[in-house]
Amino acid sequence: MKTLLKIVAPLLVIVISVYVVKALAAAKPEPEKKEPTQRLISLYVDEVKTETITPGVQTQGEVKPKTEIDLIARVSGHVISIASEFAEGAEFNPKTTLIKIDDTDYKVAVIRAEAQVSAAQVVLERELANAKMKQDTWLQKDRSVKPTDFALNKPQVQDAQAQLRAAKANLKEAKLNVARTSIKVPFKGRVINKMVGEGQYIAAGTSLGKVFATDVVEVRLPLTDTQLTELDLPMGYMAQEGEGPVVEFTSSMGRSQHSWQGRILRTNASIDQQTRLIYAIAEVQDPYGKGADFGVPFAVGMFVQANIAGVESKQALVIPRDALRNADKVYVVDQDNKLDIRSVDVISTSTERVLISAGVEVGEKVAVSTLPNAAQGMLVEPVNKNEAQMVTQL
Repeated sequence: MKTLLKIVAPLLVIVISVYVVKALAAAKPEPEKKEPTQRLISLYVDEVKTETITPGVQTQGEVKPKTEIDLIARVSGHVISIASEFAEGAEFNPKTTLIKIDDTDYKVAVIRAEAQVSAAQVVLERELANAKMKQDTWLQKDRSVKPTDFALNKPQVQDAQAQLRAAKANLKEAKLNVARTSIKVPFKGRVINKMVGEGQYIAAGTSLGKVFATDVVEVRLPLTDTQLTELDLPMGYMAQEGEGPVVEFTSSMGRSQHSWQGRILRTNASIDQQTRLIYAIAEVQDPYGKGADFGVPFAVGMFVQANIAGVESKQALVIPRDALRNADKVYVVDQDNKLDIRSVDVISTSTERVLISAGVEVGEKVAVSTLPNAAQGMLVEPVNKNEAQMVTQL
């Protein structure tokens, strides 16, 4: 009997324990079910503001000299000297003798021409004297007979006068040839290239080099017909002295950005057949002197960005540059904190802000944070960027 109890008792305990556990489990209340909540994405936002602006036109161009010439020899001879200023990139002053050609032969020609003038002068005086003598002789004879011009020595005088004029012309040409042995230019400028060396023999018509004037440089700015209308510039425009739309030129040199100021003085009277654009020509005065920006000249060959000032003021909507996406898209956060993806009409952009004419309203909040998976109607949590920055500073 005791052996049976030892076997049955543990089994009975196990069975009872199982029933107790089931009873407790059945009596336990069911856990409360909660709806899954969506985790909102926090976005920095900024308000749309308004501002009165005078919109300009953005374009670009290459700086070119207004005056650029090839130095061409007018006479032949050996080059006997070259000025130190006549070197690539060097600066020269007006009337500086850049190249000197041997003028010995041309000075000899001047002496010969002077002798020819003296001889022609003597011949003329002799013929004039003969004419006077013949006229007096005819006056002493019968005046009823009219003498011929040849009898009065008039053709001979005219021939002598013509010979004298020819001799003087030869003398003038000989003196000009002497002057042409000194190669000069009538403006202050710089040398682009040099194509002759000292001791070299050159013939008339030989190219000696190329120079340009540094008093004024110009930039051809391509404009569309819409941009031309915005600037209120007609085709074939010619500005009066001191007038014309102001142009601000900018360019990066190393790690710094420089700016120069000029004016549009004229526009082409025709449309470019290849690009279908109209070109406006802007000029900058004294680009290597007073027109330089902190010592950085508005150098020929430089590629520059140009901002042409507009003529009419108007209201524009202003948003931060980070708020503009894909050139013309803006993420607006509405009053229900839902994302509204809109297209806007952009007037102009800079590194800090964007000017808009339509697409958003003043006071609306635009997202300035990066949002790679943006969707229309997405629920977000807006955070005012300016307030967040103030809290961080505190």
